[in-house]
Amino acid sequence: MEANQPHINQLLNRCKKSDQTAQMQLYKAYYKAMYNSAYRILKDEFEAEDIMQEAFLTAFTKLNSYKGEVAFGAWLKRIVINKSLTQLKKNNRYEEVKMEVVQPDEKEDEKLDYHQLEPTAVMSSIQGLKDNYRMVLTLNLIEGYDYEEIAQIMNYSNENVRTTVSRAKRKLKQVLLSNNPQIQAYGR
Repeated sequence: MEANQPHINQLLNRCKKSDQTAQMQLYKAYYKAMYNSAYRILKDEFEAEDIMQEAFLTAFTKLNSYKGEVAFGAWLKRIVINKSLTQLKKNNRYEEVKMEVVQPDEKEDEKLDYHQLEPTAVMSSIQGLKDNYRMVLTLNLIEGYDYEEIAQIMNYSNENVRTTVSRAKRKLKQVLLSNNPQIQAYGR
């Protein structure tokens, strides 16, 4: 969508003037991606829909604070993710991981042959993880945030993010191997 940035910029300028047609066009351009981001965090269709709509309302009311330093979609996604995490905390479904630093020389026992993995199986396995693992993997692997950005979003230390991501990846690998016996694992 961001490849069409001049068109998006025109829509944004019209939205700043409270042009409802432009707001609807912007909504149509981004609502699916924003809903998917919210759903991956919340795991509830209705909550994801509510959060996505709240995020658009927030974006439209605070559009003058958008400086254009990042793509509009990235700015909007950050609003969606922050609202989703806030909602998760309100629901008391969000637990922090105690900080425990993973030693850098720690080795993983085996690697997976990723060519045998089905994307739907991986997504389903991520959705089945406990909330904090699911959130860090979603933010890191799917949304593309680095450890420092995740630390800011989740209010974790960088070391805690690294630890949580490492544990989450290890758990995901265990789940993938147990659910898909045909996947080949091999030693280092």
